[in-house]
Amino acid sequence: MDESDERRADLVSRLEVIEAQALATRAQSYEALHDELRRRLETAPGSTDR
Repeated sequence: MDESDERRADLVSRLEVIEAQALATRAQSYEALHDELRRRLETAPGSTDR
């Protein structure tokens, strides 16, 4: 399994945990995940400011 596959598996696991939560908690968890992924994309090599 390469690094990309590991990241994908980690994301899927995290999504499964989020989906098992109550609705209000799930919304907060998705918001936190969104913020984290946005930060990663913004700091990735080759990313551009919008």
